[in-house]
Amino acid sequence: MDIQFVGEHLLPGKIGQFFIVLAFSASLLSTISYFFASRDKNLEEKSWRNLGRIGFLINFASIIGIGAILFYLVLGHYNEYSYVYFHSSKELPVYYIISAFWEGQEGSFWLWAFWQSFLGALLIWKAKTWENPVMTVVAFSQVFLSSMLLGISIFGERIGSSPFILLRDAVDLKAMAPVVFANPENFKDYLKFITDGRGLNPLLQNYWMVIHPPTLFLGFASMVVPFAYGIAALWQKRYKEWIKPAMPWTLFAVMVLGTGIIMGSFWAYEALNFGGFWAWDPVENASLIPWLTLIGAVHVMIAYKNTGHAYFTAIALVFLSFLLVLYASFLTRSGILGDTSVHSFTDMGMFGHLILYNVVFAVLAVALIVIRWKELPITTKDEETYSREFWMFIGALVVTIACIQVIFSTSVPVFNKAFGTNFTPPIDAVKYYNQWQAPFAVLITLISGFSQYLKYKRTDPRKFYSSLVSAIIFSIVLTAGLVYVADIYTNTMYILITFSCLFAVLSNAAILYQAFGGKAKLAGSAIAHIGFAFLILGALISAATNKPLSINANNFIPVKDFEKTEKPGENIMLYKNEPKKMGKYTVTYVSDTTKAPNTIYELNFKVIDEKTGKVKEDFNLHPHVQDNEKMGLIASPDTKHYLTYDVYTHITSAAIKKESHGDHEGHSDDENYKEPRIVKVSVGDTIHTTSGIVTVKDLNRKPTAKDLALAQGDYAVGLPLEINAAGKIYNTEPIFLIKGNNTFDFARKVEELDLKFRFSRVLPDEKKVELQIFEKPQQAKDWVVFKAIEFPFINLYWAGTIVMVVGFLLSIFRRRKEAKAA
Repeated sequence: MDIQFVGEHLLPGKIGQFFIVLAFSASLLSTISYFFASRDKNLEEKSWRNLGRIGFLINFASIIGIGAILFYLVLGHYNEYSYVYFHSSKELPVYYIISAFWEGQEGSFWLWAFWQSFLGALLIWKAKTWENPVMTVVAFSQVFLSSMLLGISIFGERIGSSPFILLRDAVDLKAMAPVVFANPENFKDYLKFITDGRGLNPLLQNYWMVIHPPTLFLGFASMVVPFAYGIAALWQKRYKEWIKPAMPWTLFAVMVLGTGIIMGSFWAYEALNFGGFWAWDPVENASLIPWLTLIGAVHVMIAYKNTGHAYFTAIALVFLSFLLVLYASFLTRSGILGDTSVHSFTDMGMFGHLILYNVVFAVLAVALIVIRWKELPITTKDEETYSREFWMFIGALVVTIACIQVIFSTSVPVFNKAFGTNFTPPIDAVKYYNQWQAPFAVLITLISGFSQYLKYKRTDPRKFYSSLVSAIIFSIVLTAGLVYVADIYTNTMYILITFSCLFAVLSNAAILYQAFGGKAKLAGSAIAHIGFAFLILGALISAATNKPLSINANNFIPVKDFEKTEKPGENIMLYKNEPKKMGKYTVTYVSDTTKAPNTIYELNFKVIDEKTGKVKEDFNLHPHVQDNEKMGLIASPDTKHYLTYDVYTHITSAAIKKESHGDHEGHSDDENYKEPRIVKVSVGDTIHTTSGIVTVKDLNRKPTAKDLALAQGDYAVGLPLEINAAGKIYNTEPIFLIKGNNTFDFARKVEELDLKFRFSRVLPDEKKVELQIFEKPQQAKDWVVFKAIEFPFINLYWAGTIVMVVGFLLSIFRRRKEAKAA
């Protein structure tokens, strides 16, 4: 970064790199200081703790500094920096530039480090007697995250990737443009030739990508807190005390990570064109698994708090959840997934670094459990079968087994690389995972229902079964009605899932009723369980019963190779302003608008009463596409939302309109027209064109135009033309200019008629002039191919998410209150 090329701004990068080194050093200082503070038995001695605080707060400030510098560079489009060039573009609106900020590896690592340092600052304020050991773990994790941004090599091993690496250091510019940069002067002034960046991945150009990654990474970052409390408990031998202070943080992590995952699901539904909200993509799976295991951990922690049972399971699931977050990061960022995921990053040489992050924290957790094993408060007495804690443990076990199945299948590329095998990931991932996970969903929702009728330690079996009767009967009745309405009564597994979800809703609704009767502390868990059941139910019905509305009886689309990527029988071709019947809808391709780089189509949907001809419903949808050089046609859907279903549409093929050429280096405006027709005309002559009849008027010997400047001795003459187009008159006047020994002409266009005229020569001997007539080629009919899908009861899925988050919030407030009272 010492040699400065023409136009480069090196100072911001140097400041940013200084902040990275400072952040790493400060986090290392904080870790060491908090470690010695935790070992110091003299409670009055606070120097190590204070040094740990200073180090961590410097780390926090440095992380903010890194973000500020990087955002300044991205917003200012300083393309001399590799990260800016590869992730940003001047064409992007500001909100997409924010998305570009964390699109790459470095930006997402910064986001994770920011949230973790923010949470660490909160812990310094709130952790009290737990501060020293807990912050040792958090600061240690911050050491690894800060190191991910270093971008240095030690003994040939890459340590991190800096967002402040210069483009000329990151790529071989001479290989990018060998002819241009072979000239040393051009190479020194390379920024003159790199006027804009490559921009944001088209798939990420959606408003959800502004808020989904920050939420998801806050969830990832918050997973370190319960992990740190668990490590601190084993380290300090405070085996039983950690549950209460860790519980609000655990619930917070579950709530935020779950919200981030569902936001990603909504992004997929709103922005991607695979026709759904969950594709069982490897990276989706990698974020889902730690969330589920932490949900299991929450339940077992509650069971231990109330009964003293399942201590090992509680702490093991807390540890496993954080380690799975690290494993998810490895899967996503190591490049090992290759092309099996649309979410994964390419390999940036950080494979070993990521493995080290995983191994160090896994060894730390396992070693402490082994060392403290004999001292752990593990009860030898078996739980009662008719007890809530027993079934909470079973529920956590079911969740864990479900996660093992997902992680095993997702990790196929890892196994192949590690053991030289050649296993193939599931071809139809959605079908494969749904078949495996459906029975687990039934078990989990059933347990979340009937366990509400059990008490801790012991429940009278007769009371238990008698209390179940009404919920079971009502659930059977509702299930019968719903499976009939949703038309899923022919599939046994669908019926079982529907029953189990409705049973969970009714059972927890009974508990919620008690909460309104004075037992308010029960409300949070009941609401969260109800939300989760609705989420599963909505996902089931929507995924099982969605159907294409755009049925094409001809089973043919006249687009080359269309059948190779899409099903012609489920797509309809529309021609502009030609309505076509689609079930109860009449659909019309109304218009299209190009706002680079997207083309937005307006499709009108009408529901017309066939008897009266009255329009019962009328709405427009605006799906859009981007013709991307690397990725082809990128489609983003648009959806009409109803209370009980959605109509989801996306473009599957379209006649992409190429931009017209203006007069600029290498191109002429004439390229937009057919070869000109050259005619010799005199006053009064008429010429027929496809757009109308052209009549030549008397020459204008004193023409005026803003682009015409005459010097002494110059001679200009205009050729007035009148065009009659179906009775409407248009006038224009091309000009011929003699300037010294040179001749020039000034063409004139009639945009409405796609005509252009050039007055190119004067022929005095023939008493005529030469006129060139340019006509644009006749366009074929504008067309578009689209697919429409109906998603029944999809709102149950979204509503369930909201209800579940509300339940988590109430539970957090309750557990936080309990922790304060302890």
